[in-house]
Amino acid sequence: MQLSKESLFDLDFDPPVGYPETVKNSLKRIVAPNASPMTFRGTNTYLLGTNSIAVIDPGPDDPTHLEAILSTIPKSAEITEILVTHAHTDHSAASAKLSKLTGAPVKAFGDHVAGRNPTYADWSKFDEYGGGKGVDSSFRPDSKLGAGDKIRSGEWTVEAIWTPGHFGNHLCFSWHEGGAIFSGDILMGWSTTLISPPDGHIGDFMNSLDILSLRSESLYLPGHGAPIYDPQSMIAFQARHRRNRESQILKKLVGKNLTARRIAESVYDDVAAHLIPAATCNVFAHLLDLRERGLVKSNGRPDFGAKFSLS
Repeated sequence: MQLSKESLFDLDFDPPVGYPETVKNSLKRIVAPNASPMTFRGTNTYLLGTNSIAVIDPGPDDPTHLEAILSTIPKSAEITEILVTHAHTDHSAASAKLSKLTGAPVKAFGDHVAGRNPTYADWSKFDEYGGGKGVDSSFRPDSKLGAGDKIRSGEWTVEAIWTPGHFGNHLCFSWHEGGAIFSGDILMGWSTTLISPPDGHIGDFMNSLDILSLRSESLYLPGHGAPIYDPQSMIAFQARHRRNRESQILKKLVGKNLTARRIAESVYDDVAAHLIPAATCNVFAHLLDLRERGLVKSNGRPDFGAKFSLS
């Protein structure tokens, strides 16, 4: 039996914004006041620990959210680590100010271009339909984390898992004592993941899903939306969704030459008009992946204005 997205996604998730809620044991979540069609209820900032606290994804550069984080820390405790899943402004922008106020180091895979698929190394402008938007180009972690690196306190151990695809420098963090993974935007409980070149890459995304499919953690805590209590089913659904979308695109190109926008308008016929630019980014990512694999070709440089056809 294949589970549908309706049975996996929790669209009823509606937490209080700006107030800490206990998620599990010594873990609290504060939702930032940045709800939007792309961020759902807002960014989930997680505070892990009782005395030595790791802040995971401090969120947007918003003074009310920063104050909400700081006011949640008991006087007997301190923030010792600031961990960032990836360099989108809704996840990373508050990290520098939080670090300055607390003295805690910011740790991540690297800056906003770290980990980017080399295929896109010289592609810098994808603004027409939203590619490259929301990137925190000023983000500079104090130290870099690679796959398998561990951060420890006397209360918790967190392991970095490099999971590019949504963003080249995307990390998930495995909380060993909690049997959980902080999954950022690579796996969310309310929506499929946006993959927007040059920061997003379909092949990398599918590889990251494969990596996560081998993990044993039973709870995923995403950057947006509700906890995922059946992560393996969600991983399988997301992979299946991408394969299905690829098939749709290939079918649309039979005997035709089409732009990414035209394909998006056709295959995303159930989404609102204001979301078509994001859908176009997803389609463009698929087209670039298909081109890399020799299945489609473009009439010239493969950009948003190019027409694509079957090879």
